[in-house]
Amino acid sequence: MIYFISDVHLGVLPRPEDSPREEILLAFLDKIAPDCKKLYILGDLFDYWFEYKSVIPKYFYRTLTKIKELKDRNIEIEYLMGNHDFGHVDFFRNEFAIEIHKDDIIREHDGKKFYLSHGDGKSNKDNGYKILKKILRNPISLSIFLKFHPDCGISVASSTSKKSRSYTDAKNYGKTEGMEEFAESQINNHAMDFVIMGHRHLAVVNEYDKGTYINLGEWIRQPHYAVWDGNKMTLNHVLDFLKVETKND
Repeated sequence: MIYFISDVHLGVLPRPEDSPREEILLAFLDKIAPDCKKLYILGDLFDYWFEYKSVIPKYFYRTLTKIKELKDRNIEIEYLMGNHDFGHVDFFRNEFAIEIHKDDIIREHDGKKFYLSHGDGKSNKDNGYKILKKILRNPISLSIFLKFHPDCGISVASSTSKKSRSYTDAKNYGKTEGMEEFAESQINNHAMDFVIMGHRHLAVVNEYDKGTYINLGEWIRQPHYAVWDGNKMTLNHVLDFLKVETKND
């Protein structure tokens, strides 16, 4: 089985409210572990992520430990950087042997082609964000930001992330959705069987003649995940999955 998740946004709420959401994520990862061949995290696992030479955000240690457990079980994990967790340097590579992809990737499984992307910058009216993205991910900008004390830097990152999310949620993207148009183009013009993205916080499955576009939604209100079983791709509710699995235990 190959699993896909996106936009968990750990840290988006005050810790007492956010901890139960993390418990759901940990339960989900435990449940998929026995049959998971590969896990794709398509960005924004964290609502903010900034790592320093010897400091990482402490609230995420349980999730980081679970990721290490999955890797120890020889489960392959690929991680695409999202627009909220862009402050990655080398922690994931050094500690987990997980490369953080800054751009979209194409993979093939069971003879099917998968175009995988966080999705940021593909929506209509995202030109301003595209400029900001280049600034935030510039090595010089990151090096300057990392000069701040970690308590200050992580606090600023968290505050900025919340403002960014509020702006995105309230934004009017127009009558057509650029992400869907992009997906359809990849399917029709580049022979992609599946285009899978996150970012938009809207769970979607669009079937086209030659392929399928899936948006993974979000984990703040209604967590979703997608799974490829070698023959079929489905988008599912995490809480329903956990209930069913619990009954079968």
